[in-house]
Amino acid sequence: MQIVCYRGVRPFDYSRDYKQLDLRAQPELYAIGKGEQGVLLVEPYKSEILPHWRFKDPEAATASSQTIYGMFLDYLAAEDFVGADMARKFLQMGYTRARRYANYRGGKKYDGPVPEDKKGQSGSHGREQLDRQEEDPVKAESARIFKAKWDEAKQHPEYVRQKAAFLEKYG
Repeated sequence: MQIVCYRGVRPFDYSRDYKQLDLRAQPELYAIGKGEQGVLLVEPYKSEILPHWRFKDPEAATASSQTIYGMFLDYLAAEDFVGADMARKFLQMGYTRARRYANYRGGKKYDGPVPEDKKGQSGSHGREQLDRQEEDPVKAESARIFKAKWDEAKQHPEYVRQKAAFLEKYG
């Protein structure tokens, strides 16, 4: 099997039993992957961050993105790159999910159910994409709020430094 890297980053390994793994204790098993891969799998971070993730309206998005960004900073201060990267992924997911709901009422982008063997993965998986609807301005504002925090996180100098160190050590 050939492993294809994305911008020099190992792909996320969906074959691992993340419910049984503690990636704080075993950071070498973490793969940054592409985009938001693994955001709802990697423990203990999923359980720490997910309860704070909300994008229903701008007030919820502001509180959520500020809390998650604060967690991001705490992870960086603790030299916990995996935690910081997971917080970054939750900020990214706040943006992408709010944008989806801004463009598609109910958040449904594709026609039909996700195939059983593809649950938990993103993409169309052969399904037709539905037509965009009139933009929901509330969700669009929530997306803008998350996008600003996501941009701030991914450009944070300490995050950039820790990411480079993580990639150097674990590839």
